[in-house]
Amino acid sequence: MSVAIPRKRRKEARPSELTAAALALFVEKGFAATRLEDIAQHAGVSKGTLYLYFDSKEALFKAVIQEGVVPVVLEGEAIAAQHQGTAFALLELLLDNWWQGIGGTDYAGIPKLMVAEARNFPEVAQFYYENVIRRGRALFGAALTRGMDSGEFRRMDVESTIDVLIAPILMLVIWRYSMASCQCKEIDPGVYLSIHRDLLRQGLQRTQV
Repeated sequence: MSVAIPRKRRKEARPSELTAAALALFVEKGFAATRLEDIAQHAGVSKGTLYLYFDSKEALFKAVIQEGVVPVVLEGEAIAAQHQGTAFALLELLLDNWWQGIGGTDYAGIPKLMVAEARNFPEVAQFYYENVIRRGRALFGAALTRGMDSGEFRRMDVESTIDVLIAPILMLVIWRYSMASCQCKEIDPGVYLSIHRDLLRQGLQRTQV
């Protein structure tokens, strides 16, 4: 019979180690069910050490977002500011950047967490909305407007089109952390995203007459 070996506690930990532990437990257990002592134990430090850096779960969550998600948003904003090609090429770059920085990483568990617990933790939800969702929607909205104004895309309601553009990507990551455990075969993200891009291309392009 194997014996569990207690995780050795260390006197000090870098904030990044604490945010990594917080991310893992938030995704696994949910925000409400995760306790600060659980995060400290997962990081191998005392709860007192954790309090040297973060005074609450909310502060830890904000640090997780600032450390791992906001930089991807900033990259997207830089990509959009420098882009000289077509509007659809820009959409592809933004989607690829999001997938590489978030969707294909452990941060992909955050959308499911927010969908499940936003109403119970409005302060956390508002922080996520202002720093991630609002800015992300602005990026995609600007790309869509650019394509419509240039005649590359047909005219559609921009806000609704943003929803339709983002929804399949969100479904992919939410499914990964929920019902995917019931499937015999995993979804191939490469195939899924390729089909999504193809449908977007055909749906957005202006019909030539």
